[in-house]
Amino acid sequence: MKSLYKITLLVGIAITAVSCHNKKKPNYQYFPNMYESVGYETYSESNAFKNGKEGQLPAKGSIPRGFEPYEYENTTAGYELAKANLKSPLDSIARNSDKGAKLFAIYCAICHGEKGDGKGNLVKREKFLGVPSYADRVITEGSVFHVETYGLNAMGSHANQLTKEERWMVAAYVMKLKSEL
Repeated sequence: MKSLYKITLLVGIAITAVSCHNKKKPNYQYFPNMYESVGYETYSESNAFKNGKEGQLPAKGSIPRGFEPYEYENTTAGYELAKANLKSPLDSIARNSDKGAKLFAIYCAICHGEKGDGKGNLVKREKFLGVPSYADRVITEGSVFHVETYGLNAMGSHANQLTKEERWMVAAYVMKLKSEL
C-alpha cells in the first residue's frame, strides 16, 4: 500500500511539473539581472554616484582601448622635434604606396592637389587660400605625420579619420610627391 501511494505521488508530481513547464519562459530565474539588465538613461539622475548623474567621465588616467599615446606635443616645439627625430615605423612592404596614394586622394588632394602642388579643387574655387606646395616646404615624414595627427593652421587633425599606420602611409606618399616636384 505504501509503495502504491509513493508511485501515485511521484506520477502526480511529474504530471504537474510537465504540464506547468513553459519552454519559452523559464519558471524560475535565480538572478534575473543577468538575463534582463536594468537599462539606464545616460543623463538621468541616480543615487549610485556621488554627483547624482548616470553619465560619468572616464576615470583619470584611463586610456581608450586601442589608443597609442603620441609623445610629441601639439606645439611649435613639438612640431620641430617631430620634424627632426620622428621616423616611420613601417618597413618597405608596409608602406604600400598604392594605399597611401588612395588615402591621399581621399583626404588630402582636395586641398593640396593630386601632385602636392597646393592647387586642389578647394584652392581653385578659392574656398581655402594659402595651401603650400610641398616643393616650397622643408618637410620630413615626421613633420607630415605630426601635422596629420594634430593639424596645422587651417588644416584640421586627421587622427580620427586615419589610423596611425595609414597616416604613416600618407606621409610616405607625401614625401614621394615632394621628390617628384
